[in-house]
Amino acid sequence: MSVAKHNPQRLMQVLLAPQVSEKSTFVADKNEQVVFRVTQDATKPEIKAAVELMFKVEVEAVQVLVVKGKHKRFGKFMGRRKDWKKAYVCLKPGQEINFAGAESK
Repeated sequence: MSVAKHNPQRLMQVLLAPQVSEKSTFVADKNEQVVFRVTQDATKPEIKAAVELMFKVEVEAVQVLVVKGKHKRFGKFMGRRKDWKKAYVCLKPGQEINFAGAESK
């Protein structure tokens, strides 16, 4: 695993939240991928190491993209939401991350 090269405290801050949507659920079922919201300055090796450290799974590949913030209007004022980074983490065959936990039976 590539966890040894990186600072463990930094790795715990790289992943912000799982991105749960219809598209991410479809991707998870079809391609064995998981979608995460990550920090803006996160790199692919850091994301891979963070997922391997936190979820004890093996990561095959990471794809990253920046989602541009939407333009929003509040009355007569125009504003813009922040840009954010999304990571598609491809797991090795047979690996899976269960966010629901062991509570659901």
